[in-house]
Order: sequence, then C-alpha cells, then structure tokens
Amino acid sequence: MTLLFVSYNSALLLMIVIALVSFIVQFRFKSKFKQYSEMPLLSGLSGKDVAERMLKDNGIYDVRVISVEGQLTDHYNPEDKTVNLSPDVYHSRSIAAAAVAAHECGHAVQHARAYSWLSFRSSMVPVVNVASTLTQWTLMIGIMLLFFTHNPLVLAVGVGALALVTLFSFITLPVEFDASQRALAWLNNNYTIMQTREEHAQAKDALWWAAMTYVVAALSALATLVYYASFLFNRRN
Repeated sequence: MTLLFVSYNSALLLMIVIALVSFIVQFRFKSKFKQYSEMPLLSGLSGKDVAERMLKDNGIYDVRVISVEGQLTDHYNPEDKTVNLSPDVYHSRSIAAAAVAAHECGHAVQHARAYSWLSFRSSMVPVVNVASTLTQWTLMIGIMLLFFTHNPLVLAVGVGALALVTLFSFITLPVEFDASQRALAWLNNNYTIMQTREEHAQAKDALWWAAMTYVVAALSALATLVYYASFLFNRRN
C-alpha cells in the first residue's frame, strides 16, 4: 500500500506516545510546583510583591497585578494590561510564587518592548479562535463524510483549521521561553528578591518544567494534526 502521508496506525501510535509523555511532564510539573510552593522565600515577599517590583524595575507603571480564582490560572492579559495571579501565587511567599509571578511579568515586559513573537501571537488570536471552533465539528463530521460519501472537503477544512491551531501552539513556545528568560535574568540581578543561588536554581527548575508543558502541548497538537491528516491523505488507499 502506497502511503501519501503516514498510515493511520503510525499516526495513532504517535498520538499515544506523546499523550504518555504529556502525562509524565504534567505530573512532574505539578510535583515540582508543589515542592517549591512549600519552600518559603527567604526575602519573605509574596507573589504580588515580586510582580510589582519587577514591573517597577522595568519602568512599567500602567500594568495592574490582580488575583484571579483557580489553580494555575496565572497569565498576562495584554488587552487590559493586567498580570493575573492565582491565589496560590498572589498571596504565597514561596519560591514557586516568585518564579511564576516574575514569569508573568516577563510577558508584560515583552508587551511593553513590542517583542515580535508576542505581537505575532496576539495578531493570530482572532483567527485561531475561529479555527478552534471549526475543528470542534469539521474533523469528526469530515471523517464520516469521507467514509460514506468520499467527499474530503469538510475534513480538509478541519485539517486546515487544525494546522492553524498547531502553528499557534508552536509560536507560543518562543514567547514562553523568552518570558522565563526575562524573569530569571531579573531575579538573578535582584538579590533582595532571591537571596541565594539555590533559590534561583529552584526557580529556574520550576520555570523549566512549566515550559515543558507548552512543548508537549505543541507536540500533542502536531500529533493530532498528523492523525487527522492521515485520513485525508490516505483516502484513496
């Protein structure tokens, strides 16, 4: 059998392997976050304090630091210029809280400095939102139509939409890695925040595992794209 893309079985195996890796990375990240959340910051600063200091040190005065409900809900919102920290980060005086707060402020710095990858990612959001909605119904319906009517059009639309979502996942990677680098550089130069090399190393470890969750998410999106594309490109076999 001639394969124009990859076989269904190979694509399915790829999805399973990446899903397993994703589970391991997510488990490791949560374990690390819990570990470092229980380690008090020697400076005694809260996540809110760390965020406000980093913004101030970078000359950013129009961004608010606020608390939002939920766990691991920390994010920067460029539309209303807010650093949103979960209660576990906002109030906590731990190494994990400081690392996460600094990372989210890294995104605020990117926004203030017009970081190109962040700007590109933000410009894609409206299109990706539409693409995400399309994938919810076009993929499965497209496969059904392909098998019963041999019409690949709906599935092709779904695969195209999924390709945009996958691209967005990979564009997110440099944005997240750069935010962590900015956070760690700032923490390394501010001994009043993290007073020992050990604290800095632990913060770096926490952010590294957080970054890995974005890596496996991008790979998972790619594996899903390959899986659905295998139906489209092997439809004549």
